[in-house]
This record gives sequence, structure tokens and C-alpha cells, in this order.
Amino acid sequence: MKVLKFGGTSVGSPERIKGVKKIIESQSSPCVVVLSAFQGVTDELKQMCELASSKNEEYITLLDRLALKHTEYAKQLISKDKLDNVLISIDKILNDLRETLNGIFLLSELSKHALDKALSTGEILSSLIISNIFDGSQLIDSRTIIKTDSNFGFANVDFALSNALIKNKIDNRRKQIIIPGFIGSNTSNETTTLGRGGSDYTASIVAAAIDAEVLEIWTDVDGFMTADPKKVEKAYSIESLTYSEAIELSHFGAKVIYTPTLRPVYKKGIPVLVLNSFKPDSKGTIISNKTSDDNISPIKGISSIDHIDLITLQGPVMVGVSGTSMRLFGALAKKNINIILIIQASSEFSITFAVIPSDSTPAIEAINEEFNREINLNNELKVLHEKNLSIIAIVGERMRNTPGISATLFKSLGRNGINVIATAQGSSELNISIVVKNESLKKALNVIHDGFFLSRYKELNLFFAGTGLVGSSLLKQMQEQQSTLLSEHSLKVNLIGVTNSRKMFIDKRGIPFKDFNEMLKTSGDKGDISVFIQQMTRLNLRNSVFIDCTADASVASRYADILSNYVSVVAANKIACSSEYSYYQKLRTIAIERGVRFMYETTVGAGLPIIKTIDDLVLSGDKILKIEAVLSGTMNFIFNELSPEMPLSGAIRKAREKGFSEPDPRVDLSGTDVVRKILILAREAGYAIEKEDVIVNKFLPDECFDGSMNDFFEKVKKYDAEFELKRQELEKQNKKWRFFATLDEGKAKVELLTIGYDHPSYNLEGSNNIILLTTNRYKELPMVIKGYGAGAEVTAAGVFADLMRVVNV
Repeated sequence: MKVLKFGGTSVGSPERIKGVKKIIESQSSPCVVVLSAFQGVTDELKQMCELASSKNEEYITLLDRLALKHTEYAKQLISKDKLDNVLISIDKILNDLRETLNGIFLLSELSKHALDKALSTGEILSSLIISNIFDGSQLIDSRTIIKTDSNFGFANVDFALSNALIKNKIDNRRKQIIIPGFIGSNTSNETTTLGRGGSDYTASIVAAAIDAEVLEIWTDVDGFMTADPKKVEKAYSIESLTYSEAIELSHFGAKVIYTPTLRPVYKKGIPVLVLNSFKPDSKGTIISNKTSDDNISPIKGISSIDHIDLITLQGPVMVGVSGTSMRLFGALAKKNINIILIIQASSEFSITFAVIPSDSTPAIEAINEEFNREINLNNELKVLHEKNLSIIAIVGERMRNTPGISATLFKSLGRNGINVIATAQGSSELNISIVVKNESLKKALNVIHDGFFLSRYKELNLFFAGTGLVGSSLLKQMQEQQSTLLSEHSLKVNLIGVTNSRKMFIDKRGIPFKDFNEMLKTSGDKGDISVFIQQMTRLNLRNSVFIDCTADASVASRYADILSNYVSVVAANKIACSSEYSYYQKLRTIAIERGVRFMYETTVGAGLPIIKTIDDLVLSGDKILKIEAVLSGTMNFIFNELSPEMPLSGAIRKAREKGFSEPDPRVDLSGTDVVRKILILAREAGYAIEKEDVIVNKFLPDECFDGSMNDFFEKVKKYDAEFELKRQELEKQNKKWRFFATLDEGKAKVELLTIGYDHPSYNLEGSNNIILLTTNRYKELPMVIKGYGAGAEVTAAGVFADLMRVVNV
């Protein structure tokens, strides 16, 4: 025989009840059906009681509305030949409720006894109505079979007596046996309730008493989820749980099933199926004593309790003194305070426990009363109270004896800037519980979900600065690659914010890559990098990355703030790493301390793997002795373009139009850009040099760099003829110009050099770069890195590669 329990949402309307009827009628064997009140009714009944106790006659209006609702349900569901008798029964039940509420109104007092009597009305009415939509069903008043003590509100069941009554009353010859959940009665036959969620408990008690083959809990979700889907969008159904896993998840906030429900069936080994009445064909979750091996993660699920307080009793007087815990928890038990979590330091210096906020004041009062002498007279103990906290528990049988669980948990949280206030782990290793601030709860749940591969894909949340040639190219590349990243690499990339010098737009739901320009134009606010970073920080999204495709010093100056807020930075902007050495070091230090990434490969050589190669050499114990490099794709392009038909000024314009140069090409021609690049490489090689230490020999006079951009081009034209003559002379000698950066024994220089055909850079084409690294290991023959060193597409591709390195940490 099966026991089926249907919750309030499952019987929330006549249409839903018809769906429940189909589920019940589809059963191949007789079944017991335990019912909750119709959706929202228990809350309405409680509100009526509170209004009546405060002398507010509005309760009568609510009562009339409740009567109408149940009458309408009956008329829509029950056949005409039964309807009159059912309506008479409904009136009788409602008259009893009316008398109870009137008594509460007259006394201006709401006792737990009266509240239980009123609240029981919901289940009594729903069971009466639904039992009459079947032919030949048996309706059993659960107050005649579930016997309890007189602890109204949370009555304790007398299992010996209840089991005997259940076995005696249930007739397994009946196709359907309907029982109201949630309620019982004491030895004086006064109505009691089993606690909110008690209908689940009723079903479990009945299932255990009759040795049911299975207990089915029909609700409005697809069983237990890996996390709360309201907080973790990627949460999905768990196919199977052990009793212990389900109890732990329920205790720590998974509201799928009322925690005490599992105790009776656990003792009898009766499996529990949690199913969705809105999707009857879904698998749901089966709870049994079998451990499943089909889950790739050692944890099965994550649950959480919002809004808890931590109370700590602390002091040296506790060390080595037996009986302190007994006194503490004995005092709390006298006040009926429920302890959610207990943490005790191994030094015995402190005991910390978690309670719901409403229990904090009575808990502190109980502690002060019990430890009055130690706290107030001897000042040997103090009580600490922390508010606005939440508990997260990760649960799984396979956590037992699996190394690295705690490391994965705390690494995931730490990298995303989530502070763990307290932690607890039982010796059974079934769960690890942590306490975090309320404001960090959603982020923490998502981070943990991703960290343990409970998510089918990982997410990156991107904030873009700069929508020029490089930025736009990168966004286009990401749009084209988006589906591949998700399908082949389980990576979902979300564009959350975009800013440029004019406009900014942020949407935490995500911005379609193809629409970023339109969104900036139509919905963007005035561009302000400080406001943009503030909003990014306030969103507090996990796995956030700030991408800088600008050449703006004001953006680079904010990297320390961004990294300090646990947001990784991927930069094509050279300014931060080529500014003061102390700032460069500060950024690297913050990134290491916060466990985030600071990536800037494209600051030198666009997409070429120069910085990574130097880092790998240094990390492996090699020493960089000398760097010789053509680092400006712009300059190489310009000098390769020179010809009788292409003067110097024309080559500069062409480089700018093709996106090879900085927006202001004077940055390239003055050597400023190359100075920044050799500074970065020198620092990566281990040399602490400043910009002022780099010698720059300009090939154009200083007066060319004053004034506007138009002034610049006019002044350069004056030198077109001179440069053409020199170029022709070089051509006769089979030589070429190359704009070189050199680092030798820690001394850096930038200058235009003449090189012969035997030099590795002689055949360097277009905007290509070349880097020659002389090291302890590469002394005789330098390591050569060569390839495209400029251009929006290759630079964007390099930034994209850096971004992927952030993911793969």
C-alpha cells in the first residue's frame, strides 16, 4: 500500500485538484492520501485569529471569504447527488471555527490551544471536499488516529498508541483513504498540531504504521534541488538522496520536506519519493538508505538558512571546566530556544551557537541569568551577539574520507571575496556548515555550486571598459564564440556592463553582445568610470572580470580598487604596469592576496606570448640577461610602408586608420608606447626600473609633438623629403630602419636603429614584432618570439586568451 501526500500548492485551485484526482486514480493499488489545507488557507486562519485577539472585526470579513472559497470549490468539484450533504458539513465546520474566533475576540487572548483548534479547520475542510470527489473513498479524521501530548503548536506524537489506532482504522480494501494532515489530538481529545509542514509528518507516521511500500510527497517542485533555485539559477533536481543527506538538507533550510517527516520512515526503511504534482511524469527525488554513485561531485546539495544570529559565550574561565556546556544548553532549553548550529573552540575558550533572530534576546537573557556571577560579578565571561547572518551547508555521503572538500569550499569563497565568519563540521563528515553575512549569501551559494561542479557550466560576468577598435573586436569575437564556449567548454560568458568615455550601461541580467552599442546609445547613462566601478562592486557577482581596452590613465588608476573587491582584471591598457614601479607591485600583490587574476599579456606584443614566456623562464629559475625587441607594430608598419609613393606622414596616417597605432599616434612616434612596453618586460624579468630610467632617442624633433593632431601632421610633412632621401640611401646599402627597445644588464634604451640583412629583424614585415631573449640558458642563441604585434583583431584575440586563463585557474 502506498501513502501519497499532497501539499497546499498541489490543491491550490479546483483545476489543480482535478490534476491530483488523476494522479490518485492512476494508482494501481489502494492508497492512503494525506492532504494539506488549500493554498494560503492556514495563513488566512492565523491572520483571523490574530485579528480577533486584537478586537479587530475584520476577521469576520476574512471568515466569510474563506467560507465562500470552500463552498465554490465544493460546487465545482462534487457531483450534485453529494453536494448538499457536503455543504451542510462545511457549514458545521465553519460554525465551529466561528465560535472559536468569537471566543478569542471576547477574551482578547489567543492561546496556543485555541490557535491549534482554528488552524485545524483548513485540513479538515480540504479533506472533506476532496474525499467526496471519489466514489467509495474512506475519510478518516486524523485526530482519531494521531495521538499526541498537549504541546500545542508542536505536539509530540505518542507512536505506540497512534500506530495501533492507525492499523485498526485503515481498511486496505478501500481504493482511496483520505486523511487530513497536520493535526492530531491529545488524551482529552483536544485538537493539536504537529508544526508547520506537519502534513508531511502525518503521512510519514501513517506510512510507518502500515509498513507502506513507499511514501510519495507531491509538491510544486521537481524534488530536492542541488540548491535553492530562487538563489541559484543553475540548480537542478537531485535524483537520489540517503535519509541522512535529506535530513541534513532539510535541517539547514531545504523546504521541500518537513524535517521530522523522515524519522518514522527511516526507522522502517520505507523509501520516500518527492514528486511534482504539476509535472507528474518527472522523476523527482527518491530518498532511501542506498548511497548513489552516479554523481560526479562528492556533495549532493547545498542548503541555506537566511537570517540567523550568532551568540558566543567567551572567556578563560571556561577552559578546563566541566559542565559549562551543560549549564549553557540547559538554560537555553528551559526557554525552549532551538539551536540551529553549535561551534566550540578546541581550546574551550568559547562556545558559539546559531539561533533565529527572534530567539536572540531570550537566549542572551537566559545566559546572563545562568552565568550572572561569571559575567557581571567576576567579569570572567562575555556574551557576543552577531546579527544579519546566514548559514550554508554542503551535504553529501561521499564527502566522507574524500580529501580536499574544505579546500575547494574555502578557495571558492576566498577568490570571490566572501568572508566565512564561522564553520562547523561533524565527525561523520556528512556536511560542512559555514556562516556568512546575509549580503553574501546568494553570491556564496552560486560560487559553491560552481566550485563543486554541481553546475553544468561555469559563468563569467564581464565588465568592459573601452568600445573602440580593440574593445569592439573583442566583443564581436566573444559573440561568435559564445555558443562554442558553452557547448564544448561548459563556460557561459555574460556581458554585464559596458562603458566608454561617453556612455555606460549595466544590466545584471546580461547584455546581448550584438546589442551593446545600441544599449549604450539608447539606455546608457553618462560615462563615469568611478560610478561604473561602484555599480560593478555593488552587484557583487561571482567570477567577475573587469576588461580594460582603453588607453585611459583614469581607468588604470582604479585597478587596485577593482582587485581589492575580488574582481579579476584583464588589461590591454599599458599605463598601470608602466607607471610607478610601486603601483605595479601593489597590483600584483593585491591580486595574489585576494586570489584573483591580473592579466596583461596584450600590453606588449598584442597576442604574442611574450610576458608569459618571460614569466615561465623566471619561474623555472632562468635569468633574463638581455632583451632586444621591435615592440611597436605601429613603428614597424610605418617604416615598412615608406616608399617614393608613401611618405612618412602618409604612413603614419595609414597606421592610424588601420588601427595599428594608439588613437593618438604621437604616443607611438615619441617612443612613449615602446618605453611603456620595455618597462613592463624589464619588470617581468625582475628589474625594478622606472620610466625615467629609460633612455629615449627620438627620431623626430620635440617641436613636432606640440599642438593639435592637425598641427602634428603638418609638421611631419616637412620631414617627408628628408626621410625619403635617407631611406633611399639605406636601400642602396641593403639596410633598414627598426625602432628598437633594448634592456641590457638592467639598463633600458629606446631608439631608431639601422640594421643589416643579417639581423633577425631585417625581414620583419608589416606590423610584426620580434623579441630576442638572451638568458643564462639561451646565451649562445637567443630565444626568438616573432609575429603580429599590432592590430585590433590580434590584440582582441590576446585579451580573449587572457580571459580564458582567468577561467582556468
